[in-house]
Parts: sequence; structure tokens; C-alpha cells
Amino acid sequence: MSSTTNGQWYPPEWPDRIRALASGELTPAEPRRAATVLLLRDSGSGGPAVHMLRRRASMAFAGGAYAYPGGSVDPRDERPVAWAGPSRAQWAVRMGVDPATAQAIVCAAVRETFEEVGVLLAGASADTVVEDTTGADWEADRAALIAHELSFADFLGRRGLVLRSDLLGAWARWITPEFEPRRYDTWFFVAVLPEGQRTLTQEPSEIAASPGATGAAVGPVGTPRASTEADLALWVRPEEAAAGYDRGELLMMPPTIATLRALQPYATAADVLAAAEAQDLTPVLARARLVGGGIELSWPGHDEFTKHIAPTDADGGVSGADGSSGGPGPKGGNPT
Repeated sequence: MSSTTNGQWYPPEWPDRIRALASGELTPAEPRRAATVLLLRDSGSGGPAVHMLRRRASMAFAGGAYAYPGGSVDPRDERPVAWAGPSRAQWAVRMGVDPATAQAIVCAAVRETFEEVGVLLAGASADTVVEDTTGADWEADRAALIAHELSFADFLGRRGLVLRSDLLGAWARWITPEFEPRRYDTWFFVAVLPEGQRTLTQEPSEIAASPGATGAAVGPVGTPRASTEADLALWVRPEEAAAGYDRGELLMMPPTIATLRALQPYATAADVLAAAEAQDLTPVLARARLVGGGIELSWPGHDEFTKHIAPTDADGGVSGADGSSGGPGPKGGNPT
């Protein structure tokens, strides 16, 4: 069982893995490329709202944690697609990678957003965007993408759609710590919900049970559900979600709460997207060091996540040096 306090979380095996890494007994896994999207819309109560998913409690890693839609890059995301907005070369410069990698990551961001919440950042031309992605034919394509029966390039090509890379802004980059068995090099993007489109939903009763939810998109019975890895989908203002985390009501990984806090100064969703160009994309990678038999965990540039973990107690659990029962941790399966 994981340890939690004030909405923060880490797996109980971390201390042993950190010590193994320090002694040279553990070789870090190679991180997989991944992308996640902070999908935004303006809320009726002022300021933007962000779309979030709650991972099912049954998930082996970070069950019950709130996150954004996202996932791993599919090798097929490098296949040629009709493209609008900043060129692949421009994205490569912004992200500090080669053009093929930049395309794959941007494609993964757009694909995962459609797969998990039904929102598609593409249009019939470079200056249009799909207005409605509901209906049996769209749901069939979404299911085929999720099942890896259809590549994103083939999906766009068959429908005559252009990927609108200008509707995305690169916001942050976090890499899962070296002591984690499953690691991700995750790019965080921001995007504004296209006019006319709506997100998929969970059941109304599930939405109502969520603290701090605002403007949750509840559809009629039979409305396609969001990601199968999630049991709740909602729109929430960043400050409300952050407050829930601070009270220990909403469980989040450091990248999630850090990006939520970064959204709070902005008055509109469009303001967030406009600010993306100036965001620092230096990768955030946790550091761990042994201190007097205990462990100090830190995430450079994010002091709120620094945690001192005392030696394992007699019950086999891990206690914080301050008497708390846990500390922060990075996202696993879905890397957000």
C-alpha cells in the first residue's frame, strides 16, 4: 500500500530502491516518451477550468490519483500526417529534440486527448477545427485507436483531417525518477477546448462525489465514457483542485499539482495558451540522497515536494522524519 499525506503520495518500495540505486545494485530503466495535455476552458466563476481524470483505485500504480489525459508515444506517431501550425522543425527547436521526435510527441498529445476525453485538435484545413466528435462512427474510431487497431496517421488521413499543432503549447517536462521501475519522459502541453466540442464523461453520480468540481460535463445515459483507466472525469478550477490537494482530499503526483499551481495566475484559458511559449522546458528529475540512514527526496525548483524519509520502521512501513506517513511521488502508468 502506498503512503499518503496532504494529498502527496509515494510507493513503499521507494526507500529500498533508492538505496539499491545508490549502491549500484539498481540500473535505471530507460524512460519512455510520453505526452499529457492540460485541456482548458473558461469557467463561469472566473479564471480557466482544467479537465482532470481520477485514476481507478484498482490501478496498481497511483490508484485514486487525479491526473490529465495522456500516455506513452506510439512508434506509429512518427508516421507522416497532414500538419498545420508551427513546423516540425520549429517544435524541435522549442522542445530541444529532433523533428521526428517532436512530431511523435505532439501527435501523442493530440491522439491521447482524443482517446481519453474525446476532444480532437484537428480540422479539415489549417484554419478550421472539428466541431463535433460525437456519434457512433467517431466512437468506433476512438475505440480502434485505443485498441491499437488504427494508427493516428491513418485515422487523420481517412477522415481528411489536418493536425492543428498551433492549438497546443508546450508547458513543462517531467521525468520519472531513476529509482522507479517504469519511467516516463513526459511533456506537458496546454490546449483550449475547441468550440463545439465536449469532453466525454463518467456517470453523473461519480461526478457529484468529487470535491471542488465545477462545470463537470455530465452527459445522458449512454454517453461514451472517458478513459477506461479513470473512474471520474471533471472540470475544475486550478485553485480549487490545489486547495483540495492541500487539504489532503485530492491525491496528485508532483507534476500534476505543480502544473496546476502554475495555471493559477491566468485569467483565461487563452491567456494560458499564449503564455506557453515562455515556459521553461528544462526537465524536472527527482533527486535522492542518503542522509544519516534516512533519505532526502527533492525535485529541483519545487521545494514543496522535498521530503525526508526516516529508516524503515518496525512494521515495515515508512515514516517521514516529521512524523508524517508519506511524501510525494511521480506518476507511473499514465505519466501525469
